[in-house]
Amino acid sequence: MNPEELLTTARSVVQQAKPGEQIEVACSHGTSTTVRAYEGDVESMTTAENHAIGIRVLADGREGFASAGTLTPDVIADMLAEARDNTRFSEADPHVGIAQPDGVEPVTIDLWRSAIGETTSQAKIDIALELEERVRSADDRITGVRVASYGDSAGAFALASTSGIEASTKATSCSVSVQALALDGDRTQTGYAYDGAREPSELDIDKVVNRAVGRTVDLLGAGKPKSATVDLVLDPQVAATVLGLIAGTLTGDRVLKGRSPFVDRVGETVATPLLSFVDDATDPNSLGADSHDGEGLACRRVSLVEDGVLQGFLHDSYTGRRSGSGSTGSALRGTRGLPSPGLQALAVAPGSGSLDDFVSGVELGLLVFNLAGLHSGVNAVSGDFSVGVEGRMIRDGRLAEPVGECTIASTLQRMLLDISAVGDDLVHLPSGVSTPSVVVGGVALSGAA
Repeated sequence: MNPEELLTTARSVVQQAKPGEQIEVACSHGTSTTVRAYEGDVESMTTAENHAIGIRVLADGREGFASAGTLTPDVIADMLAEARDNTRFSEADPHVGIAQPDGVEPVTIDLWRSAIGETTSQAKIDIALELEERVRSADDRITGVRVASYGDSAGAFALASTSGIEASTKATSCSVSVQALALDGDRTQTGYAYDGAREPSELDIDKVVNRAVGRTVDLLGAGKPKSATVDLVLDPQVAATVLGLIAGTLTGDRVLKGRSPFVDRVGETVATPLLSFVDDATDPNSLGADSHDGEGLACRRVSLVEDGVLQGFLHDSYTGRRSGSGSTGSALRGTRGLPSPGLQALAVAPGSGSLDDFVSGVELGLLVFNLAGLHSGVNAVSGDFSVGVEGRMIRDGRLAEPVGECTIASTLQRMLLDISAVGDDLVHLPSGVSTPSVVVGGVALSGAA
């Protein structure tokens, strides 16, 4: 089903609006494939096709929602009736409403690659099998592979509403991931790597193999370091994790609920002047790119931090109304869920210097391989940050012994201010985040006494 057919379905529901009603309808259709390889064979292969519809009805400041996993006419009629009925059970809210056109023109982005559909099932299997075999044979110290997988998806989305908004899009993506294993005494060291692209030919298998194997064998012999204050050197993938956590606190819903450490700080210096980042779903190089947000408004470049100064927050239409700032075209949603503001394509402005430059410039530090316990160790309200870490110590500008069974502690606010370098080695990651390497100074490393 193509986007125009989905849009026709959405329009047909919107046209049934009663006087005084607002209706918003989202429809989608997608296909996906996942292949998992294990010990030279196919452990599993799944293919799936899905249809979905989500209907929002608003009347007298009350919102009702219903969704289904099919686009058959009788089910759609039932979902419209259910959404209408659900308005009776919601509380009235003067800020509730569908998005209104704001005059921002959408960019034209080609997110579709026909190669996804043209790639045979056997070719997809071969990618997963090749990935596993190459990791197994790359180094004699690799004793196994926990997972080697290939996945792809192709989907179309359309939205229509009584406010006159109509939007449709289609996109493809694919990815590979692998986790290598190496026996280290009575422990097993692991190294994980992944890559993503719009089509299989764009996947960098060499990079994935080298990272998974390199990170695994580099941790062999890891011990608990002495507690110290160190500089953290973060490559683009690890930097994306940390900066993504921070940027994720800059959403309108968190701010309005007082659940962000950056409430009421717009216009203040919250980071080093070396740091600037935006949310920019209009960048075609990002796998988070899109022409429209989850409410059908045009995606746009939203400045969040510029030269260390907080510029604003990400809003959907609801939080935009409540805050008085309007939507920033940042609504995220699944077809069968309600929209909420969020990051789509975080982009950190590059600076100068490479990862190797940063390592050579650190007297006592840690090149971070992995962070563990992010869900329990990061408090997005207070900003407290205490997580497990693995990596290689840096001594006098050289990589030294591998370490593990230790933690790093700071706060999100402090880490932003303590960034001492931002690299020029910008990488567009499968998560949609684009970031270079980063150095964070003066972080507490807790290990042996």
